[in-house]
Amino acid sequence: MNPARTSAGAIGLAGWSRASNPQRFETYNRWTLYFLLAFEPVFALMLFSGSTEYTGAGALAFLVASTVHCALAIMATRACLGVYLGRAGSARRELWLLAVGTPLTVGAAIFWAGSSANPSPIATGFAAAIAPVIAVLAVSPLLSAGRLVLVSVIVGPVAAVLATMIALGPATAAGGVIPLVISTGLVAVGAALSFRISVWMIGVVWEQEQRRAVDARLAVAEERLRFSRDLHDVFGRTLSTVAVKSELAAELARRGDDRAPDQMLEVRRIAQDALREVRAVVDGYRAADLPTEVAGAREILRSAGVDVLVAGEGTDLPPRSQEALAWVVREAVTNVVRHADADRCVIELRASPDAATLRISNDGARPADAARVGAGLNGLRERLATLGGTLDVHRNDTEFTLIAVVPLVGGPPVPPTTADPTPGATP
Repeated sequence: MNPARTSAGAIGLAGWSRASNPQRFETYNRWTLYFLLAFEPVFALMLFSGSTEYTGAGALAFLVASTVHCALAIMATRACLGVYLGRAGSARRELWLLAVGTPLTVGAAIFWAGSSANPSPIATGFAAAIAPVIAVLAVSPLLSAGRLVLVSVIVGPVAAVLATMIALGPATAAGGVIPLVISTGLVAVGAALSFRISVWMIGVVWEQEQRRAVDARLAVAEERLRFSRDLHDVFGRTLSTVAVKSELAAELARRGDDRAPDQMLEVRRIAQDALREVRAVVDGYRAADLPTEVAGAREILRSAGVDVLVAGEGTDLPPRSQEALAWVVREAVTNVVRHADADRCVIELRASPDAATLRISNDGARPADAARVGAGLNGLRERLATLGGTLDVHRNDTEFTLIAVVPLVGGPPVPPTTADPTPGATP
């Protein structure tokens, strides 16, 4: 089952502003398909509106049957889409209801034509063919393109010809068979392919969303793997040496050998060397360079499917200010990838004679009650405060903005001026 597709798909109008682009795309296409299916009762109205020969009990029965069949088709489409997107295991109940309602609707069309004063063979054929064609559209998510075309070519024309022959008699229907077969066949195939393409596009959009999530997780996993590999390469052999030396010193001590203290001093020296090596690795990992972080942010966000706009990338800053803002870029971009549904991220750096301002905003803010609480933003505030800088966070329904200000000259630490409404929250 596709994890991206099992997430919430179509949404209502109330949640449109907070929905992701895949959700909006699916909602728009779903309702477009439902609108096409709703053409069935409209077609029934068009057949006999304003024409006295098409009115009466038969017309009313056909209209009611078409309306009920339309509702069953929409239910079947919704269920089949759920199966196609991996959100449901079966649409059996909806398909059975549609299978029962379709011949009943065709029967209502035959009854309507038979009770009309002077029915047209073309109108009768179309009235009988529309319900089977709508049924094929409803089950199209479960059919391949080849099978869909084959079924559409057969179902629509056959239903139209049989209904016309039953309602009007073979002699009356014979003259319009060829035009009826061609017209209903072309309409059925065109509608079915259009319907199936829309369903396919919904699936493609969700597959791209899944790839975006996988790429983001892979980027984090690769960085963790690199760090763990460095620690293993630097520290693994040293710890093994310490273990062997310690065992040797313990054995010499049990024997009363005077070399035991020398071995323990050797263990201490190795441990001190290992500590220096670990610090070097950690310092190299923790070292933050603003141009490097901005370049890395651009690549990570693009791999996650987020458009990036960077302004002021070449601004010269003092080393300490640059390092502090580099940490802001790293934390902010990590939050965008992990905790936001962003399509666009803007990174803007501006420098004045006294301070540098870094503004990072994205359009994927989640509702405040769904935001995760962590120590990332509080840690950034503390880091900037040591330089006399501040960190402000602004959130609305669709946008999350982080503004970091760092002085270009040293000064006493000052507390941040604006508190995050949810301390430690990430977008």
